[in-house]
Amino acid sequence: MDNEQSINYAIKLDIFEGPLDLLLYLIKKNEIDIYNIPVALVTEQYLQYLKMIKALNLDLAGEYLVMASTLIHIKSRMLLPVPEEPEAEEEDPRAELVRQLIEHKTFKEAAVNLGERPLLERDVFTRAALLPEEVEKSTADEEELMEVSVFELIEAFHRIVSQIDKKELMEIDLEKLSLTDIINEIMEQLSLARNLTFDDLLRERKDRRRIIYTFLALLELIKLRMIKAYQTSVFGVIRIFPAVES
Repeated sequence: MDNEQSINYAIKLDIFEGPLDLLLYLIKKNEIDIYNIPVALVTEQYLQYLKMIKALNLDLAGEYLVMASTLIHIKSRMLLPVPEEPEAEEEDPRAELVRQLIEHKTFKEAAVNLGERPLLERDVFTRAALLPEEVEKSTADEEELMEVSVFELIEAFHRIVSQIDKKELMEIDLEKLSLTDIINEIMEQLSLARNLTFDDLLRERKDRRRIIYTFLALLELIKLRMIKAYQTSVFGVIRIFPAVES
């Protein structure tokens, strides 16, 4: 994005997810066997995501760059010719990464299971927001209900912006644009509509800075656990709704 210098607000991406989460997302997206990762493909897509993240002025944790170096190193090792008669059987260059991914995936799944247990404070002081009607219908139809990761949001954001005709993006003076104001706008819209599609929420903004700030506001609201984003099918329509009932 050619105006990233004008965006002076940054969110640390590691608040949401880490480099192992990004790799697991890519493995899921490409339907890859975790024990037989095509490193060249994953490395290329991983680096593409880093470019998208940087373009949004998100603050990349150092671990992302370390993982990028690790992937490039593994890729280079796998390109080396295999000796015809190796003196000792060498370990697959991907083995350590696979171990880390499986361990991380196990801990994530355990954390999700713990998070689904009722908490006394939550039961007493707040009520979970009702799922949007579309999500309820999906559940009734036995479709998989999935909470959206930050990487899916980044990909959806990049796709939406790339599809908008540059002529439609008005260049106007928004020096007084406030992230707090955008957050309040989103929450007000949600209080009236109960749910919003990610696509419509961004497309109704016609200037580039407001589109970017709207996306950053969504990430901030997710971090604050004020909203949740769900899909009713894999890589389907993303819907945003309040995390608690107002």
